[in-house]
Amino acid sequence: MTRGEMLYQGKAKSVFRTDDDDTLIVEFRDDITAFDGQKKDVLPGKGVCNAAVSAHFFELLAKKRVRTHYLRMLDPRTMLVRRLEMIPLEVIVRNIAAGSMVKRFPIADGSPLSPPVIVLDYKDDARHDPMLNDDIALALRIVTKDELAIVKRMALRINRILSNYLAERGILLVDFKLEFGRYNAAIVLGDEISMDSMRLWDAASRLSLDKDVYRFDKGDVMSAYAAVARRISPTLTGGTS
Repeated sequence: MTRGEMLYQGKAKSVFRTDDDDTLIVEFRDDITAFDGQKKDVLPGKGVCNAAVSAHFFELLAKKRVRTHYLRMLDPRTMLVRRLEMIPLEVIVRNIAAGSMVKRFPIADGSPLSPPVIVLDYKDDARHDPMLNDDIALALRIVTKDELAIVKRMALRINRILSNYLAERGILLVDFKLEFGRYNAAIVLGDEISMDSMRLWDAASRLSLDKDVYRFDKGDVMSAYAAVARRISPTLTGGTS
């Protein structure tokens, strides 16, 4: 597989064309950012760790018949994926009140949310990814009513699968972000599922095991990321290649 020109460079990933119009290469970089890019660092090994965890979760979901863009790993930090027509929505599933939800609404930090809450944000860096509702999403014509229903149904199913899987490993899935796209008229999970896009707490201590460690200077970020990788699978060590 030949890497072509760069199509997009995000905060922590770069996307490249390949010699096949139907596939793309995603490289997980070692960059880490917070607060709309106001805080930035480079953490050696972070890209490899996030790539390994994302691949593991994509493979788990595939076994549960959830369609994703993941095809295979090309090297420890580089992933081959299907090319999707991305829907500009961040679909956030919340199982426990934390983060911005606690800041914006009168709900206590750590309150269980049953059923889980789905929050939609419009992907637009210039507008700081504003929250929207179903009606606004439809008015913007970024998704159809049927597609939105499928996205929400898939998000809740993914949440059940990952919440149960992580709970068995002593980790609480507090909340996480998903992104979806279209592939041959089907809705498919894209982007990544890693500690950058999830809020994870140790089930016993409730200590953070995600990017909040970096955001709020709670300790060594890579130690937290590597701990998640080890718990998820003994073969994942959060390497430094």
